[in-house]
Amino acid sequence: MSHLTDAQVALQLEDLNGWTQEGDAIVKTYKFNDFIEAMSFMNQAAFHAQAMEHYPEWQNIYNQVTVRLISHDVTGITSHDIRLAKRMEEILQPKRF
Repeated sequence: MSHLTDAQVALQLEDLNGWTQEGDAIVKTYKFNDFIEAMSFMNQAAFHAQAMEHYPEWQNIYNQVTVRLISHDVTGITSHDIRLAKRMEEILQPKRF
């Protein structure tokens, strides 16, 4: 798999609110009401990451989770990073019944 160009990344980030490109990665900091909400998000995201076999670099400080997505095998941003970012955004969307 090859990495995306900067132009391709920019186009994909138009649909990913709050995500930015930082070098060879895409990054976002999520803010939650409390620690439990932050951990709940991380747990849900972990299931998506495991299913994709694509793992985030992330940090949790109380109610904030900073996520950094990079494809280390190509040292850049790939479609896997974009897909995982989209899955993380879906976690936060209100459930529709």
